[in-house]
Amino acid sequence: MPDDSLTGATAASAADAAPARSRAGRGEPLLEIRGLQKHFPLTQGVVFKRTIGHVRAVDGVDLTLHRGETVGLVGESGCGKSTVSKLLVALEKPTGGSIVYKGDDVTRLSGRALKAYRREVQIIFQDPYASLNPRMTVGDIVAEGWSVHADVAPKKGRLKRTQELLDRVGLNPDYVNRYPHQFSGGQRQRIGIARALALQPEIIVCDEPVSALDVSVQAQVVNLLEDLQDEFGLSYLFIAHDLSVVRHISDRVAVMYLGSIVEEGTDAQVYTTPSHPYTQALLSSVPLHEPHLRGQKDRILLQGDVPSPADPPSGCRFRTRCWKAQDICAEEPPALVDRGQGHPAACHFAEARTVVPIEVAE
Repeated sequence: MPDDSLTGATAASAADAAPARSRAGRGEPLLEIRGLQKHFPLTQGVVFKRTIGHVRAVDGVDLTLHRGETVGLVGESGCGKSTVSKLLVALEKPTGGSIVYKGDDVTRLSGRALKAYRREVQIIFQDPYASLNPRMTVGDIVAEGWSVHADVAPKKGRLKRTQELLDRVGLNPDYVNRYPHQFSGGQRQRIGIARALALQPEIIVCDEPVSALDVSVQAQVVNLLEDLQDEFGLSYLFIAHDLSVVRHISDRVAVMYLGSIVEEGTDAQVYTTPSHPYTQALLSSVPLHEPHLRGQKDRILLQGDVPSPADPPSGCRFRTRCWKAQDICAEEPPALVDRGQGHPAACHFAEARTVVPIEVAE
């Protein structure tokens, strides 16, 4: 069983524990998001409530996930990443837009069709402590989905199947009768991964699955996710704050700001030649672990605070903090297109800028 105790790894080794895998040969589009919106109403009053506005948590997201691919989704806290994850697993209903899975618009599904979709798209939650029921044994937690989707695992062999899943994620199969409080944070997250695998999904939404873990454990969990993807042909939407971790595991990266995607491309395109000012600022804040490279990076300090999603700026939402902003930025929202820099970015003045790359250690 893997040891989730301190191993002496640093933050750099947690992100760069293994060389990046070959990303070639990913399959056909599996999940296509178009114009996805989620607006939460702001109400006033106690007895007679009235809507006085909306929080535009997600406001026009376009994203495609191919079979066997990992798409990383990064951005500041509050930009709407976790709301996107809830929309994809049907925990929230979108205000607008479409989520097309294998040719069917998920926003229009109901009954058995929606039940089948929920089986094939699972989620790993951010907090391994809050996402597991403390009153249930580990075996019951992993097998809980089978009570709804009984066709996935016959009742007679469920105990053996549960033990196999625990073993596959690196836990002792004999732990089926233990409770969550008897495990470390890294072990609890492995339980969450086993629960997601139990229903044999096509897609797993990883909502910051390593952010609550010690850096010495993060690499173990990331490597486990990569191994499971290779073994079962899974597709991941990997949400995280740690840009180093995202680059290590992702085929493509989407950068999100205030409810919208502002830049998208392969990991090499986004990390070495970012073209949106926000992406450039994010990457400039990542510390370099190689001493001889530290003097080569120019730090970009953004001015002002992130605007409220209840009252976003007109035109480009990043313009209030952008050093390139001009009159057109306040008048016309920039489309997410390639303006000659090699990959799409939502900026009227997008320009690829070579930066010192976040390295993946061999």
